[in-house]
This record gives sequence, structure tokens and C-alpha cells, in this order.
Amino acid sequence: MDSRHDLLNVDHLLTEEERAIRDTARRFAHDALAPHVMEWSESGELPVRDIAKQMGSTGLLGMHLTGYGCAGVGPTAYGLASAELEAIDSGLRSLFSVQGSLAMYSIHAYGSEEHKQQWLPGMAAGDFIGAFGLTEPDHGSNPNGMRTRARRDGDDWVLNGSKMWITNGSVADVVVIWAQTDDKIRGFVVPTDTPGFSGRAIKHKMSMRASVTSEITLEDVRLPGDAVLPGVTGLRGPLSALNEARFGIIFGSTGAARSCLEAAIDYATTRIQFDKPIGAFQLTQAKLADMSVAHGTALLLSVHLGRLKEAGTITPAQVSAGKLNNTRVAIDIARTARTILGANGISGEYAVMRHANNLESVLTYEGTAEIHQLTIGRELTGLSAFA
Repeated sequence: MDSRHDLLNVDHLLTEEERAIRDTARRFAHDALAPHVMEWSESGELPVRDIAKQMGSTGLLGMHLTGYGCAGVGPTAYGLASAELEAIDSGLRSLFSVQGSLAMYSIHAYGSEEHKQQWLPGMAAGDFIGAFGLTEPDHGSNPNGMRTRARRDGDDWVLNGSKMWITNGSVADVVVIWAQTDDKIRGFVVPTDTPGFSGRAIKHKMSMRASVTSEITLEDVRLPGDAVLPGVTGLRGPLSALNEARFGIIFGSTGAARSCLEAAIDYATTRIQFDKPIGAFQLTQAKLADMSVAHGTALLLSVHLGRLKEAGTITPAQVSAGKLNNTRVAIDIARTARTILGANGISGEYAVMRHANNLESVLTYEGTAEIHQLTIGRELTGLSAFA
């Protein structure tokens, strides 16, 4: 962020290494992604493999994991990179997040050594694309009700079911599929060239257009016995991965907010009405002030949660608080920025409306606002309102 706009001097709280990683991600996003993002968004097509290769060569994919070609950076540095990618587009941050914090994290945390050796180096390099199959057409907020099932057949597993709203699902080389078994929910490493696996891109989206979103169908997909993730059973596996990805959203949403804030400030200081810049009017300054304070406090919250994660003390309720607050802040900033830009706010020449549309999805995916409210409520009262 332009130092003139860093009202609360959050930059001062970062280490030299974190600033260097952030700046590397910013240069990459500005040089490799920003020139093309409007074309990708308008066409609804994304060259996932090309982008993943570039992200991999920059060291971004799985950057918060250790070993297997991953950079092993700290949580705050990972979050700052998420913000830089989402400052360009939420769909691009989703590609990065799903690859590293959902698919790679699941294999890294719960896979066998064979799984890790087979997939993680190639995924870190961007040679293999990963996806994460949890959400179903009829089961989003309640993953425990999933209908996808894996049954034993001799030494093999046979999977049947479907998954919906899966980022990268139709272009992936490997998908971590979560399914019901006779022994709780289990995760499976599924190469997408396995017979019976099919992925279909979802078209006609009004949000997250610079992202490949897919439906996955599993019809008698036969896997060897060692395809199962041995390190976890039950919902702890997918929910822990989701917490990793949600942590990235906490930071990432501040990137979208920053982009909108900066666009609004630039526009307000150059757009002339009534013989002076509109930024000289009290109502416009009030909007900019509120937006800046909200963005700054959201970024402060992000860094604080990053420090808790580094210390190993962060809780799921704290992640929920960050995701709930920062996505709300980001979408409010995007909407307010649009009013400052007036009619130009809906033009593709500016990123504001694209961010606003994307944030409608970010607000509800990987846990709706209501689910995070209930998670926080359970933490405060000790009482569950989920059932």
C-alpha cells in the first residue's frame, strides 16, 4: 500500500523478511497478473496452468509449508502474499489458497510419505494443479451430512458421489476428496485421470469470474487402499484445512479492500466537480476517512492473528472472528468506493465493481457469515446453536 495511505502505519509491525516477501508477491501480482485480469474476468476463462507455473517459480505455492519444495515462511508472510494476490482479484487468491492451504495442506498434514513425495514437489512448482472436494450440491454449511461415500471392495476403495463449487476441480491433476465411510469421514487422494472421475466447469457466474469453479462427479471411482489419507478421520481433517484457507482470507480480503480504497482516493483527488476535486468535499472525505480506518483496523487484526498463529495459540473462533470482520469490512469498502467513483465505479477500467462482485462470494464461501457468527457464539456461551 502507498505509505501515504497507511494511516495506522501497520508496516511498522512487520519484520524485514515479511516486508520483503510481501514486496515480492506485490511485484509478481502487478507484473504477471494485473495486466490480464480484466480480460480473464470478462471472458470467464483463466489460464490456471500458466498462472500456477508462474506462482510456483516465484515460490508462492504452499509457501507456508515446510519441505517438499515449499518455502516454509511464517503465517503472517503467507497472509501478506494472500493480500497482494487478492488486491488484483479474489479469484487469483483462491487459486493460490486452494492449491496451498486446502489441497497441499491436507496432503502435507495427513498424507502418507508416499503421497507427499508423489504430489507436493510438483504442486509447489505449479506442475500439478490441486483441488479440494468437500462441498456438495445439497451440503455446504453442514459437511457432516455429505452423501459422497467410499466403500471397501477387497483392498480397494470405491467412491461415488458429487462435489459442487470446487475451485480448480475441472482442471486439477489431483483432488483431495472427503467421503463418508464405515469409519467416519475420510480423505482420499484422487488423481483426476482415474476412470469414473469427471469435472465440469460452472459457467454464467456473476462473481469470481477470474477463477475456475467446477462440479465434480464420482462414478465408481476405484482407488487403491493406500489412497486414503492415513493421518486423520472425521471432520477434523477438512475443517483444519478450511481454517488454513480462512486464515488466508482474513488477510486476502484486506487486499481487495485496499485496492478499492486506493482507487477511491486517486479518483477523489483528480475528479473535478464544481471547480474542485471531489475529495475536497466534506462528504467524500468522511467516506474516505471511514474506509481508511476500517481497512487499517482489519489489517491490524490480521497481523495480530498472524502472530497468534505463529505462537501456535490461534483458535478456530479467532479465525472465524477475523474472517467475519474482514470480509464485512472489505465489501463495505468496495460498495462505498463505488459511490465515490459514481458511474465510473461500474466500469472495467477500475477494479472496484469487480472486487465488490467477488467479495459477495468471499463473504459466504469457506463458511458463511452466519456460520462464523455461530462459531463465535458457541465460544462465548459454551452452547452450540448448530443443531
